[in-house]
Amino acid sequence: MALQELSSLEKYLGLKKPNKYSTQGDKKVPVLQNSNRPVLVGLYTIAAHLVHEAKRAELLGDSAEQRAVVQQWLEYRITRLDSYPKDELKLILKEINQYLEDKVYLAGNVFTLADIFMYCGIHHIIVDLAIQEKEHYLNVTRWFDHIQHYPGVRHHLPPVVVLRNRLYPSGHH
Repeated sequence: MALQELSSLEKYLGLKKPNKYSTQGDKKVPVLQNSNRPVLVGLYTIAAHLVHEAKRAELLGDSAEQRAVVQQWLEYRITRLDSYPKDELKLILKEINQYLEDKVYLAGNVFTLADIFMYCGIHHIIVDLAIQEKEHYLNVTRWFDHIQHYPGVRHHLPPVVVLRNRLYPSGHH
């Protein structure tokens, strides 16, 4: 999954020359090997490198606080979302839902790398939610639908239908 995400990120960033990736260990941690640079290990490390390579540093956050929030969500993705026990799913959705209550994006009002990778990490969960569950996690659903329609983000993932009922008035989306 992480390798597809990194390839999609390269496309989103407009990087012309695709990198070669491999994985290591049981958790399939991504590895980027460049012939004339040191080996880079880890989803966030490689993603940050690609962002810098594409001269799109704003995706990492414009301020020290935003950069910390972006890194926090990327760590959350790796430590919580990628390896949650099934009985914690509702708790994770509740945490994210509460956090997004007054935010458009994970780093406030600015689209960042955190949105891209949390979207990819939560996609398989949202796909499996019943309509009533999507309504229950209104902020997660709103954020998810917004990110899936953000230009260039959804590359390798299928769209998820989010019904536009009382959550989304028909003439407003």
